[in-house]
Amino acid sequence: MHKETWPINKKANKKPDNWQNWPKNKQFALLITHDVETIDGYNKVKQLAELDKKYGFCSSFNFVPEQYNVEKELLDFLVKNGFEIGVHGLNHDGKLFSSKKIFNERYPKINNYLKKWNSVGFYSPATIHNLDWLHNLNIEYDSSTFDTDPFEPQPKGTETIFPFWVSGVNNKQKGYIEIPYTLPQDFTLFVILQKKNIKIWKEKLDWVVENKGVAHFRTHPDYMNFNNEYKRCEYPVDIYVEFLEYIKTKYKNMYWNVLPKNMSKFWKSIN
Repeated sequence: MHKETWPINKKANKKPDNWQNWPKNKQFALLITHDVETIDGYNKVKQLAELDKKYGFCSSFNFVPEQYNVEKELLDFLVKNGFEIGVHGLNHDGKLFSSKKIFNERYPKINNYLKKWNSVGFYSPATIHNLDWLHNLNIEYDSSTFDTDPFEPQPKGTETIFPFWVSGVNNKQKGYIEIPYTLPQDFTLFVILQKKNIKIWKEKLDWVVENKGVAHFRTHPDYMNFNNEYKRCEYPVDIYVEFLEYIKTKYKNMYWNVLPKNMSKFWKSIN
């Protein structure tokens, strides 16, 4: 049904007008981000972080502040080990952008958590977003969009595998960098579509690399099974590991594995 636009939308490969190259002349940029939706996912964060570290990758973990208790000890552990902390909504109920009233009630609380966690990035639950309203958040970047993903509640993609600047509508509003994710989410592949291999991940990554874009790879510890079993809404963590090994082996020394906050700084510096 979506073969012309998913997992690859060929319109998304257009480079920005001022594009030069990635730092150190790397072939592509690699961002690994993890949205932590539930307490079950929260309880797997350390295991997942240790896995990323074992394979030599840095990543961000994005927490829902009022969905479960986020302990300072865990945040300190992540930061100490080179990971980034992002804010993933306020609640994971899909209502943040349902009305201006609800958004206005919630965004000051989100700003408080951004400050408390020393975070500069926002990730909207279920990728439901309003890029204009997000100017109310004290962020350097947002990552609530995608180049192409017809399975999301707001299915229209940005049609780019590069970050872009979102300007304020007036001088009082601060702009921010939007960083779309560009590889299908694990929930889409292994829970909705019931895939049993990483074929689609590899296909999309290879295309992003060919076009020198950003391979922004988003997963959820909630859906990973660390006993390597298929269960309801869970897939074996070895599938994730296999993809890390694929990146590390096939594209050795070719990728710039960067934290989102540093991608944001870099993108500002070239715009």
